[in-house]
Amino acid sequence: MVYHPQRTPQRTAGKARKAVPLAAAAASLTAAALAFTGLPLAQADPSGAPGQAGKATLKRQVEKLDRAPVAVLTDQGVTLGWRMLGLDKDSVGFHVIRDGVQITVEPIRSTTTYVDPDGTAASKYVIKTVGNGNGQDKLSAAFTPLAQDYLAIKLDKPAGGISKDGKPYTYSANDSTVADLDGDGAYEIIQLWNPSNAQDNSKSGFTGNVYVDAYKMDGTKLWRIDLGRNIRAGAHYTQMLAYDFDGDGKAEVSFKTADGTTDAAGTVIGDAAADYRNSAGYVLSGPEYLTVFNGTTGTIMDTVPYDPPRGSVAAWGDNYGNRVDRFLAGVAYLDGEKPSLMFSRGYYTRTVLVTYDLVDGKLVKRWTFDSDIAGAEYKGQGNHNLSVADVDSDGKDEFVFGSMTIDDDGKPLYNTKLGHGDAIHTGDLDPSRPGLETFAVHESMSQSGNRGATFRDAATGEVLWSIPAFKDTGRGATGDIDPRFPGSESWAVGGDVAWNSTVGYLMSAKGERISDKIPAANFMAWWDGDLLREVVDHEFDAEAGMGVPTISKWNWNTESSDRLLTATGARTNNHTKGNPSLQADLLGDWREELVYPSTDSTELRIYTNTAPTEVRLRTLMHDPMYRTGVARETVGYNQPPHPSFFIGVGMETPAAPSVYYAGTDK
Repeated sequence: MVYHPQRTPQRTAGKARKAVPLAAAAASLTAAALAFTGLPLAQADPSGAPGQAGKATLKRQVEKLDRAPVAVLTDQGVTLGWRMLGLDKDSVGFHVIRDGVQITVEPIRSTTTYVDPDGTAASKYVIKTVGNGNGQDKLSAAFTPLAQDYLAIKLDKPAGGISKDGKPYTYSANDSTVADLDGDGAYEIIQLWNPSNAQDNSKSGFTGNVYVDAYKMDGTKLWRIDLGRNIRAGAHYTQMLAYDFDGDGKAEVSFKTADGTTDAAGTVIGDAAADYRNSAGYVLSGPEYLTVFNGTTGTIMDTVPYDPPRGSVAAWGDNYGNRVDRFLAGVAYLDGEKPSLMFSRGYYTRTVLVTYDLVDGKLVKRWTFDSDIAGAEYKGQGNHNLSVADVDSDGKDEFVFGSMTIDDDGKPLYNTKLGHGDAIHTGDLDPSRPGLETFAVHESMSQSGNRGATFRDAATGEVLWSIPAFKDTGRGATGDIDPRFPGSESWAVGGDVAWNSTVGYLMSAKGERISDKIPAANFMAWWDGDLLREVVDHEFDAEAGMGVPTISKWNWNTESSDRLLTATGARTNNHTKGNPSLQADLLGDWREELVYPSTDSTELRIYTNTAPTEVRLRTLMHDPMYRTGVARETVGYNQPPHPSFFIGVGMETPAAPSVYYAGTDK
């Protein structure tokens, strides 16, 4: 079936009633349905909910993106894809031009992919946009086919070094993020480099310096920032945000800095000679800063003291430096229209969130949430990650900060008191209910009441159903992987089985236990062209000592995973977590790309699907909830982004987003 976006009014509340036409269609699905291409979509109910009329007047700033066209040489010829943008008319159509000749007879309006059986490696393509208003048709930049299913970006791998205690170390490409740094409509890659001696906060040891690079998609290196010796390397230390915070059409980059941090022009923050590392390799004294850098040049725009200061190390839960340096970060539309920065400290005990706006090149503090002031009940509720979403349907974002949620004004919205956990997902997980839902796993059984994972109403914190456990449940994931059940299926591992086990609880959106077999509880991605989400994981190569990236389809008949892609020559990140450097809708149509380093970190590979899809959606990057999800994806223990609307079998046609392009008038 073909998915055609319809002209529907912008809804004014989180979700209206949803039709999920599954029963008849699901009965015919068999194991052969792994090539499933979607079912008819229900038309959205535009009525919304009462009392939210003000939300419709808010428009969120998003990037002014190009079509990001991509072509891949395949056995069928050349497969092409391109973006449908957030402000495109529903009636927009596209022509494909090859070598100066238009090869489509009628405009393509049912999809944003095309297979050219006569295309060759030497073909040069242009995508022509028609019927989009503004009095003229638009042409994309010319592009040629990739020879493989990924775009390779050459990286400038830093040279290794010798640590303070005399031990050698090397570098590998770790987490990535994207933003339009120069305002040309194309994304740049912001790449974090970790030394091989990077450490978890719980472990002592000296680490090499952390570097952050920026690259254009053609491999042109824009800049490198050296965080210096007083920023320790590890997953909990450097949380980088890249976003257009001042609305000028060009993104900025921000992260925690210290004395010795050096920008791309060689400007040093603070005392270049200072060395605050103690005998265990921790940095528990000396000044701390938050810096925002110009995304085009990598130079310092503004630096302020990091808030909150560490103060007494023991006040954060231990006296050796583990819990004091647990940092998170995120981007949120706190006024409903423009993005703000949030940087935090602590989640095991004391928790502090501080938000900023970037005004005239300066960081201006918006508000601070401090559990020491809000009350002891708000201590220890944070996760190793967070979600950002408009959970109360007022048009402004909240921080789903683990087991509690902080409102757009910095005040508590609610607290479930379920305690700390490793993974959290917020999205439209149950399309039959109004609003959003949150699925999270929990570590402390005494706090959670022996619930290893909970599925809750994201607006109120009400637990709708849970998965029992008697110990730390380390991982959980959610996505529509079984078309026989409406909504998103959810599952968790740990609690009473090994974290890498295929045994666990597979639950429907209504809390039905539908299987004791589960896929990997890692990343999820829309990959193969249907409305189901695929499972992103890795298989460990013991000889090489690294994870090989994989994408699999959940086979609901055999209760096992069928491999779709093994990315030989690439590797996953963050040890046993085996996640990509980044997952986002970066190239071509609405489906997601997976970004991985090559095994030797000399290049970054953006994997894209080569199969056509009959589903047409606007780029997910113009859904602000998905886009802020990408911005926080690499924070702490990486988790995949989720859009503000349900994507899955029986989904409704999403309304056009209420957005405007940065650098333009609303």
